[in-house]
Amino acid sequence: MINRAGRYNMKFGLLYEMQRPFEGADIDWNTLYNETLEQCELADQVGFDRLWFVEHHFLTGFSGSPCPEVMFGALSQRTKQIRIGFGVSILPHAHPIRIAERVAMVDQLTNGRVEFGTGRSNAYEQVGLGVDPRNTRAMWEESISMLPQIWQSDEFSWDGEFWKVPPRRVLPKIYQKPHPRMYLACTQTESFKLAAERGIGVLSSASYATSVLADHVKTYRDNLVNANPVGAFVTDHWANNVHAFCGVDNQEARDLAADSMKAFFGPDKPYIAGRIGAYEELLEAWGGVPEHLKADFGRWLRQSDSEHKEQAEEVGISLDSGPGAARAAISELDSNTLADRGVIIAGDPDSCIKAIKMYEEIGVDEVMMIMQTETIPHEKVMSSIELFGKEVFPAIRKTKTTKA
Repeated sequence: MINRAGRYNMKFGLLYEMQRPFEGADIDWNTLYNETLEQCELADQVGFDRLWFVEHHFLTGFSGSPCPEVMFGALSQRTKQIRIGFGVSILPHAHPIRIAERVAMVDQLTNGRVEFGTGRSNAYEQVGLGVDPRNTRAMWEESISMLPQIWQSDEFSWDGEFWKVPPRRVLPKIYQKPHPRMYLACTQTESFKLAAERGIGVLSSASYATSVLADHVKTYRDNLVNANPVGAFVTDHWANNVHAFCGVDNQEARDLAADSMKAFFGPDKPYIAGRIGAYEELLEAWGGVPEHLKADFGRWLRQSDSEHKEQAEEVGISLDSGPGAARAAISELDSNTLADRGVIIAGDPDSCIKAIKMYEEIGVDEVMMIMQTETIPHEKVMSSIELFGKEVFPAIRKTKTTKA
């Protein structure tokens, strides 16, 4: 059985790191959390399909979401229709019984509105919580195998490498039967294949031009055919995170989203810090140097990249091969290029509609939009959420029918 997530051809989600909304050394946590709840309530009212919250630890100034299930308790009572997603629960950080219990509690409080994403986190967070990074793949594998059994069993027991559970009745029971849809946070080809092999959905945690993303979606779909699902069914669903902003002024909205994304991937941020070749990977994922800007970008291209060398030679440019070359090139990528490639969903409603259709065309099932960041204040996030609901979603959905 394949669960197609009961969707329109496109679902619309909001993804929260719960970043501080304003620049500065001090973080007003109380305001941040209350503004987040207000944004989520509005998203529910205007027709967003899903809310996704990360789990991060120790990431000062970047993410204030160490226990998203606490937010979910509040959202279970303040929202009515929107589904609530663990985006993701870090499986090696906690005993699978504790994870199963809190997911089941949220599922009960929301009358079955939970989506369950999983992941392994990064070495910085793992070590801080006493987890050996070398064990996290195996720990994830064992935990993801245990969880569906816990939810479906009257009495559960387990004798594994990392966890041993004598016969116990785990409470409460899950509301959704047989269990919630499950996903894996992915950034690389091997992760896409792993999700397909285990019969779970993809929460793609990287930003891509849609032309580049298309091959990754195909890799997942091709491998899903031979899935050996860890749960009771196969979840065939690709959700992709993307920085987004909808505004009345097309250029202003695009610039706001582009600046937000570039700050999000700054050198001190967790998706970049400590990763060798991170900016080279980003430049490739975002579609590389645009044809019409080769002359301007040639000086930033890496000397060691033979393809880029050939491009530069064609336009008579001498390359600067310094370590910040790719980062400098990314900083010069203009918002219109990023929007036209689908790296961001941004601009006026017509521009956002066009970008979303680009994702539809390559088989993406859901866009998880990042709007609340350290560079975009609350009132602008609220206006963007409202405009998406009033003008963008109706245009996308008007010709669609619900699919089971």
